Parts: sequence; C-alpha cells; structure tokens
Amino acid sequence: MKPVVVDQSPGTILSVTGKDRQRFLQGMLSNDVALADSGFCRAAILSPKGRVLSVVDVVSHGDSYLVMSEASTAQKTREVFERHAIMDDVAFASIDLVIHRVWDDPASVWTAPPVFAACEPSSPEEIEVRRIEAGLPRYGVDVSEDYFPFEANLECAISYTKGCYVGQEVVARAHARGHANKRLVGLRLDGAASPGNKIFAGDKDVGVVTSAASSPDFGAIALGYVHRSSFEPETAVWVGERRGVVAALPFRARPTS
Repeated sequence: MKPVVVDQSPGTILSVTGKDRQRFLQGMLSNDVALADSGFCRAAILSPKGRVLSVVDVVSHGDSYLVMSEASTAQKTREVFERHAIMDDVAFASIDLVIHRVWDDPASVWTAPPVFAACEPSSPEEIEVRRIEAGLPRYGVDVSEDYFPFEANLECAISYTKGCYVGQEVVARAHARGHANKRLVGLRLDGAASPGNKIFAGDKDVGVVTSAASSPDFGAIALGYVHRSSFEPETAVWVGERRGVVAALPFRARPTS
C-alpha cells in the first residue's frame, strides 16, 4: 500500500497560548487534550446541542497548542473559541508552520503523528482516496451541524472520562443509550457510486452516499449514512444498480480463505 503524505501547513493552524490554554480547550473540545509535548489527538467542536461545528487536530507544542482545522472551518473554529474566551487567559493567532503527516495505510489516518518538517505532498486525488479508505469525515461533505459526532465516525475523537465540555451532556446521554439512529459507514461496491446516491437494503431506503472513490487497494468504495437497521458490517445493500455491502471503517483487506 502506497504511503500518502498530507501537508497541514497552509493557513489552517491556530496557535492557542496563555496560562489557561489547557483548561479552556478541555471545555471546548470533545477529546482529552492533556497531552505530552508533541502529543496529538483528533477532536470535535460541538454546539450546545451536541452537533459538530468543526473537526480538528490538536497538538501540544511547547507553550502552546496547535489547533488544525480544514480550510472550510478555520475561521469558524477561531470565532467559536473567541466567543467563549471571556474570562480566560488565552490568546489565539493564525500561524504559518511547516507540518505534515504520513498516512501509511487507512488506519494511520487516525494515528499518524505530526512531523515538523517540509514535505512533498501526495496529489489531492491520492489524499482524498486515503481519507475515504480511513472513514475520516470531511466537513461540509460527510459531516456538518446536522450530525452528532457519534453518528459521523468520530467516536475516537470523544473522551467519555474527562470533565465537561460544550455539548458533552448530549453526547453522554447518547453513549449511555448505546446506539445511534444512523451512522457513517463504509460501502464496498461492485461499481462506482456518486455522492447523493440513495442506499437501499432490499426495497427499503436506508441512507445516502456522501463520498465515493476508486481505491487501488479496495476497488469501488464509498462513505454514507445508513440507518441503524442496516449499518452492521456485511449487510447487503444496493446503490442504484450497484450491489454492495456495508464495511467497517477504516477499510481493511478481507481475510483470504
């Protein structure tokens, strides 16, 4: 499997400084940011109703935190922080910093550490395929303010053991119930699909495709939201005339018999 290099340098890095920086971010982000130096995690910024406002990578970097968001949510991320930083000793600054990640395989999209060095990035097409293979939701494509993080394949971006944060009560209640009504899942298909295609289980409309790709390792694949009645792996589905099955995320090679 070919490694994919992702440049996270251009224009989306927010430096958070000040003596209250960790306490402030703990109250704003869904994951635990008590990190060792250069440690990182993925997290979500939620509305008070528990809906996803932004998906970010957080890195502990000396006397600051680096919060890296998608370009489409960079300004919103800063505005949300500034709106909540009323009595906190925190400051925010957009900075230019050379940083990248190496996605060796789909699973490493979630675990690859930040590398503070210049890189030769992979093509946008290669990055998009690896993102879909991993099941990493893109804001405005696979996730938005219409979704809860536990619906959007962001369970690893949630801490259920740290203190309170914005939207935490809603997330905790859903976790206690033990299920989501729909979930972002992978789809293995026998031909290409397109975003917006409906997903059927038998004659029942159970969801919609949000992203699709032709993977050199997994063939025609897609991400889509599927109702809880049909989101278990290996559930048979149809997307248009394409036959498929639900796949666990990230995509993995099927065992050979």
